[in-house]
Amino acid sequence: MFINHSKFQEKFTETIKAVFPILAIVLVLCFTITPIPPSILVTFLIGAVLLILGMLLFNVGVESSMTPIGERVGAIMTRSKNVLIMVLISFVMGMVITISEPDLQVLAQQVPSIPNMTLILAVAIGVGVFLVIAILRMLFGIPLSYLLLAFYGIIFVLAVFVPADFLAIAFDSGGVTTGPMTVPFIMSFGVGIAAIRSDRHAQDDSFGLVALCSIGPILAVLILGMIFTPESTEAVSEAVPIIDNTVDIGKLFAVEFPHYIKEMAVSVFPIVFFFGIFELVSRDINKHTLIKISVGLVETYLGLVLFLTGVNVGFMPAGNYLGQTIAKLPYAWIIVPLGMLIGYFIVKAEPAVYVLTKQVEEITSGAISSKAMGLSLSLGVAASVGLAMIRVLTGISILYFVVPGYFIALVLTFFVPKLFTAIAFDSGGVASGPMTATFLLPFAMGACEALGGNIITDAFGIVSMVAMTPLITIQTMGLIFRIKESKLKKDVAQVVPEFILTPEDMEIIEL
Repeated sequence: MFINHSKFQEKFTETIKAVFPILAIVLVLCFTITPIPPSILVTFLIGAVLLILGMLLFNVGVESSMTPIGERVGAIMTRSKNVLIMVLISFVMGMVITISEPDLQVLAQQVPSIPNMTLILAVAIGVGVFLVIAILRMLFGIPLSYLLLAFYGIIFVLAVFVPADFLAIAFDSGGVTTGPMTVPFIMSFGVGIAAIRSDRHAQDDSFGLVALCSIGPILAVLILGMIFTPESTEAVSEAVPIIDNTVDIGKLFAVEFPHYIKEMAVSVFPIVFFFGIFELVSRDINKHTLIKISVGLVETYLGLVLFLTGVNVGFMPAGNYLGQTIAKLPYAWIIVPLGMLIGYFIVKAEPAVYVLTKQVEEITSGAISSKAMGLSLSLGVAASVGLAMIRVLTGISILYFVVPGYFIALVLTFFVPKLFTAIAFDSGGVASGPMTATFLLPFAMGACEALGGNIITDAFGIVSMVAMTPLITIQTMGLIFRIKESKLKKDVAQVVPEFILTPEDMEIIEL
């Protein structure tokens, strides 16, 4: 199956390292301060096994399928030189892929105030428009920071006029749209377009597509909030099913498997369709590469089916019940440090995080390691979940967190290398994936319901918090990188003052 055994073993080790900590934390909580029914524990453990198998297949498959597909489509489309065709294809592609994004489906099902399809279509249009903007930015070399400042400025102006019930949902929509289906394709799509450009900033501009595609849904839902009158603005966390026997537990998974088999087939089909059309036009792919990509697509598909079945059936009830149980403790404040601990480790199990960190390491030739990226993301998500739990406990408006947070992130864009800015804003969308939507969001909803809070205004918003803090931590890493770079230049100048460094020499030193 075109799988290198040493590579497969490496992926397996990485997957176990990513999943084991969150598994261990939940088990320790279950046997100490938060007792849960045995049926929920068993479904959680089965879900963990499916998650591990799913992540393993996804990580193996995405390298040999989604990445080369995105790169080839981006390169072929750019070679056409027809901007109108590129705009049209980018818009349609952005909409279709977003509609099939499993993370968005999960969020839409948990929002009672907006019909599922209304929310999904609004978000899809937002992504389509901003994918077009992202492509035009790359083609014309527009600085990403200028666009970020302009669009986030518009977002916070609109937020003043939008009902409170829509605010958290709008910011959450920006996080969930960049999930395991969208991210690998969009990121490699950007690399393919950048490959056509010959200037020295092309690789830097290959990042930032995910960042801009995360803005579209926020604006779309804010506008929707200004024109749409919901029938109900109250949400109640779904009752966690308590199952009496193991046979019924097996039936629970058996019932859900066909659902996700169908859902992921719908998700993968648009990418296969677009790829087929482009290959019919270009006709420059060899048979071996085509077979390898096809096998990779099957692995990606099976991986996502297993992953989503595991997290939706096994992790969602466990997250909700744990949140309820911890919030009912006499020392409910402990949910803040516990949430931070869970957040630190849970981001490592996000499928799209692996794609981003590996691509960053490859594009920068190791100058930004996947380990450093992973640590920065973990610290950012830990902080965001801690802040989200404070919101659950206090009911403070999300604007008191996202306005200062994005202000700091946008100010940092003036002081860090633009590559770090693009990577940081991409990281925000990538960090808030299916693990956040199916474990952390139910965790917050369960805690909020137990405390008697408003789920729509207090629990929703955790996805957007997870998407926000990496913008600060990754750019802080970039600031440290710039300070070290400046120090290195001074040291080189002191050692060989008579030596005149050319721009090419400075690029080598920076790497």
